[in-house]
Amino acid sequence: MHVVIGSRGSALALWQGNWAKRKLKGAHPMLKVEIAVIKTQGDRLSETPLSQIGGKEVWTKEIEHALLSGRIDLAVHSLKDLPTRLPDGLALGAISAREDVRDVLVGKHEGGFWELPKGAVLATSSLRRQAQLRHARPDLHFVEMRGNVDTRLKKLETENLDGIILAAAGLKRLGLGHCITEFIDPALCLPAPGQAALGIEIREGDREISELIAVLNHAETQRAVAAERAMLAALGGGCRIPIGGLAVLDGSHLQLSGVVASPDGSQAILAQMASATDAPEYLGLRVAQGLLLQGAAEILALEQYGDRF
Repeated sequence: MHVVIGSRGSALALWQGNWAKRKLKGAHPMLKVEIAVIKTQGDRLSETPLSQIGGKEVWTKEIEHALLSGRIDLAVHSLKDLPTRLPDGLALGAISAREDVRDVLVGKHEGGFWELPKGAVLATSSLRRQAQLRHARPDLHFVEMRGNVDTRLKKLETENLDGIILAAAGLKRLGLGHCITEFIDPALCLPAPGQAALGIEIREGDREISELIAVLNHAETQRAVAAERAMLAALGGGCRIPIGGLAVLDGSHLQLSGVVASPDGSQAILAQMASATDAPEYLGLRVAQGLLLQGAAEILALEQYGDRF
């Protein structure tokens, strides 16, 4: 049997695709596996702020078209980039074990986030990171930075920056963990729902591929991200409103923390609840309701005015 994996062409995306390839070959030695590189809108408009070019679909649309047309058999995504509602005919077939879920500071100075000089300039492509970190330290200045991981690291040296904020998972997967100045506590900056996990997207009803990729699935991570993504779906937020969420397994219970922040960082509404591990979607809904009851609906209403921020 011959299987084609669809992937973006960045170093990190190819690492992810090759991870899936290795796992599949290890479990099915006779399987022929290749990776097809597909360029997405997000790749073509790499210098344009994400809030201006659309939602998470900019990373996935072209790959999903290839999947629906049969050009590829499965797609490997960073799960945080995969919308909670998939196109008709597609399904989330497996979710990988998570890498380190935290965000990190890669800085020019000794010391971590709290030791940054007053008025320090940090770069990140994420409104979620900007809002939460600005809420903690209003004196900081944030600038937009997109591009591949290696491009961002180079810009730290060539542009007038004090640091950049990235995901720990990407740096570790690329062997760049030595660049990390500080791991940021999720209590300070909750990660994106699904961060550090990989989502394996397949055609709905494709039993053969579904059975093949079962080896890629990690049940504990699957439960955790189900809660996070259910919370995100219930809130209905897009790329213009900062939303963070992290579910952690604690014995027989799953604990979910969520945040909705205003784009300028002036507000950060938090909620945290726990439930049995067999009801992750219900937990996500409860946390979303808790956030809305505390006033998150007013922040989410800003979505339509996102370009003003």
